[in-house]
Amino acid sequence: MLGVFSSSIVSPPEELVAAGSRTPSPKITGKSLINRFVGNNSAAVSMQIGDDVMLAYTHQNESITRPRSFAVKDEIFCLFEGALDNLGSLKQQYGLSKSANEVVLVIEAYKALRDRAPYPMNQVVGHFIGNFSFVVFDKSTSTLFVATDQHGKVPLYWGITADGCVAFADDADLLKVGCGKSLASFPQGCFYSTAIGELRCYENPKNKITAVPATEEEIWGAKYMVGAPSMLSATQ
Repeated sequence: MLGVFSSSIVSPPEELVAAGSRTPSPKITGKSLINRFVGNNSAAVSMQIGDDVMLAYTHQNESITRPRSFAVKDEIFCLFEGALDNLGSLKQQYGLSKSANEVVLVIEAYKALRDRAPYPMNQVVGHFIGNFSFVVFDKSTSTLFVATDQHGKVPLYWGITADGCVAFADDADLLKVGCGKSLASFPQGCFYSTAIGELRCYENPKNKITAVPATEEEIWGAKYMVGAPSMLSATQ
């Protein structure tokens, strides 16, 4: 799966900008990245949302235990990969039908989070038990919300393209082509929301997340580490 967002939606992370500056390497634009993804996956589906968002996904070569899915409802778009072990109880909690799957559940959970603000984001994601990563874009508010499971069982990567877009994908090799060294593994057990403007650990939201420059031999430009508690409010 692949999501590409212009800088008007999400500001490129300073750590990844710095990583690309330390070790200049070839990149391509966000549009070219989407085209490469579609060209390499004959069954891929792609879409453009306004001028600032491009999404794409495919079921090609997906894991049986970590299927990919896509849904849109009320202008909320979601790419999801993985499976939730407690899907049944979550469907009851959110009043969903028995046929609802993970991607629909994530949209409903996001809507509850948005409409009941200031409902803590970390509590919403913290209720998800299983292996997953997802990307949510709310067109009505131009909000991006991204998260991965606590154990990193479904890898997710993010980087900065040649034209300054921020891209998220489950394929590191794809983003290496698109983002060069402005690339990192999205830290496990964390979420990012443009409503907050930074990464947070949803198990310990007070803990500060720092980026450590990677060595030149690594494909990453930086590694994100969850450290000691900061002075953030736990309710944010």
